[in-house]
Amino acid sequence: MPADSTAPQAFGVPREWVPVVGAPRLTQASVSLLREIAIVDECGDRRSIHIPAERPLTVFIDKRELVTLMTLGASPELLVLGYLCNQRLISRVGEVESITVDWDVGAAAVRTHQGVTDLEARTARRVVTTGCGQGTVFGDVMADLDTLRLPGPEVARIRQGTLHGMLEVMRQRNSIHRKAGSVHGCALFRGAEMLMFVEDVGRHNAIDTIAGWMALHGVEGGDKTFYTTGRLTSEMVMKSAQMGVPIIVSRNGVTAMGHELATKLGMTLFGRAANRHFLCYTGFERFDSEPEPQRAPVRVVSG
Repeated sequence: MPADSTAPQAFGVPREWVPVVGAPRLTQASVSLLREIAIVDECGDRRSIHIPAERPLTVFIDKRELVTLMTLGASPELLVLGYLCNQRLISRVGEVESITVDWDVGAAAVRTHQGVTDLEARTARRVVTTGCGQGTVFGDVMADLDTLRLPGPEVARIRQGTLHGMLEVMRQRNSIHRKAGSVHGCALFRGAEMLMFVEDVGRHNAIDTIAGWMALHGVEGGDKTFYTTGRLTSEMVMKSAQMGVPIIVSRNGVTAMGHELATKLGMTLFGRAANRHFLCYTGFERFDSEPEPQRAPVRVVSG
C-alpha cells in the first residue's frame, strides 16, 4: 500500500546525514501510516476519521525468528537496527550486512556478517516491559549498568531557555498524534535543534528507531537531549543511557525505578514538561535554572 503523502510523517531525517563506513544495506519500505474509518459520534453524526495503521513486523536474524514488533512502520529498518543495538545483540552496525523489510509478508530479514554469538542463550530470558505495546527486553536489563559511562555535567548540561525552546518545537510539530492520536512521539535534540523525530504505537519502538538512526550515522549522544511523550520508566532511562544521552525530557511523569536508575547513572530527568512548565526530578547539577517570575496569587473578593 503506498504511503499517504498528505499525512503527517512519523519520522524526519535531515538529508545531510551520511551513514558510517561499513553500514548495512537497508531497504526503504514505504507504507501508509494512517487508515481512514467511519465512526458515529455522540451527536449521532456519521463521519470519517484517521487512526494509526498498527501492523506486526516479525524480525528474523540470519533466518532465525527473533521477535514480532507492533509498529506503524514509518522507518522499520531503523527500528530493527536500533532494537538490535538496544538489546545488545550487536555492538556496532558494521556487524549487520543488510536489513530487508517486506510488508507483503510482514517480516524484516536481518543478515549479519558472522552471526550473533550465543544468540540462543542471550535471548532465552525475556522480560515483558511496561506500557504501550508491552515491549520485550532480552536478558537482565541492569546487567550492563556498571559498564555505562555518561559525560559529566561540565560537558552535558541544559539551560532552562533551551528546554523552553525544545518544548516550543514539539508544540508546533505537525504530528500523527495531533491528527489521529494513539501514538507516542520521541525526538533527539542538539540544544533546541531537533535532529530526529519519530512517532510509533509504542514509546519503545520510537526510542529504538532513534537509536538505529544514531548508530547508522555515528551520532554521539553526549551533547544531545532525548524527548519523549511517554513516561520515564526504567527501560526508557536505560535505553537513553545506552545511547549515551544523559538528559531526558518527558511530557509525562517518572516511575520510582526510572528515578532510581537515573540517579545511579547521573542522568537528568525532566517530567510533566509542556509549554513553560516542567519538573526536574534528578541531575540538578546539569541544569542551569533560569527561574520564572513568581505569579501573584489571585485574590477573591467576596460580597
